Amino acid sequence: MIATVLSASVSDTEEQPTLKDAQEQAGQAASWVEQNWSTWLGIGLRVLLIVVIAVVLRVAIRRAITKLIERMNRTAQAVDGTALGGLLVNVERRRQRSQAIGSVLRSVASFGILGTAALMILGTFEINLAPLLASAGVAGVAIGFGARNLVTDFLSGVFMILEDQYGVGDTIDAGVASGEVIEVGLRVTKLRGDNGEIWYVRNGEVKRIGNLSQGWATAGVDVTVRADEDLDKVKAVLAEAGETMSKAEPWNEMLWGPIEVLGLDSVLLDSMVVRVSAKTMPGKSLTVERELRWRIKRAFDESGIRIVGGVPVQVDGEPTADPTAAVSAPSAYASTTSPQSLAASPIPPANLSK
Repeated sequence: MIATVLSASVSDTEEQPTLKDAQEQAGQAASWVEQNWSTWLGIGLRVLLIVVIAVVLRVAIRRAITKLIERMNRTAQAVDGTALGGLLVNVERRRQRSQAIGSVLRSVASFGILGTAALMILGTFEINLAPLLASAGVAGVAIGFGARNLVTDFLSGVFMILEDQYGVGDTIDAGVASGEVIEVGLRVTKLRGDNGEIWYVRNGEVKRIGNLSQGWATAGVDVTVRADEDLDKVKAVLAEAGETMSKAEPWNEMLWGPIEVLGLDSVLLDSMVVRVSAKTMPGKSLTVERELRWRIKRAFDESGIRIVGGVPVQVDGEPTADPTAAVSAPSAYASTTSPQSLAASPIPPANLSK
């Protein structure tokens, strides 16, 4: 038993670390740090350099985009108020369009710069990027197949904004729906229909767009009069009505050109159609047409010119035709009790039975 106690005490004495062992371990740690500190410092400096370059590049590109947008707004303000500005979009619309373009460009630039910097930092730590890039490629393909409609809508919305195909307040015909644009997004465009309904149109579904609010519009009115009317008188009355309207407010602002009598559009046996046209502000053609019809009707009534259409014109003094003139008289054989019917009826056979 004494031997067992002595052996246990000896083993405990051997397992306890000594000062010499501690000095050796400290020396090994110091030598390991001395061998690798340059590598750590190099990695840290590279990461710091990548971060600084990414931040500086991001700030520079965002400022360049902002200055570009401000220059676009200054150009729009310089053009507004001139004769050319009337044919272009107004300042507010160009400002909204430029802000949307700037937001998209800044987001794309930030994503590209920061994503590239993150991959370069991972490569600095000697992390194998091949599996990560392969996984990202497979995930991108899967997402692309699953969300291809979303990507199509997004890209279509970006190009619609860049090309300024339409903006808020425009009246457009998008094929699938038509109405006034109340919101333009990168994926969906909102339209207010004629009856007040709201249409949500995906940008990727729009194949063609008819913008009724850009440039100018045309107001056209067809006036149908009798074929025996004096053309010079009709033309003079129409020209006078158009000139009076073009000088009155607010029609003088809506009309961008004189109201012109284009001439005869068609000639029939009992009527003829005279075409009247005018160049108007975008979206005001229907309003101008209604007012022009009103004034033409009043001017014709004062001048004794009749507006016809729909039914054949009756010449004054001509007697009205009898609608029953072409109908023949009823036949005497139509009645079974008439003498003609009785005389023509067959004689019944005599009763021969006894």
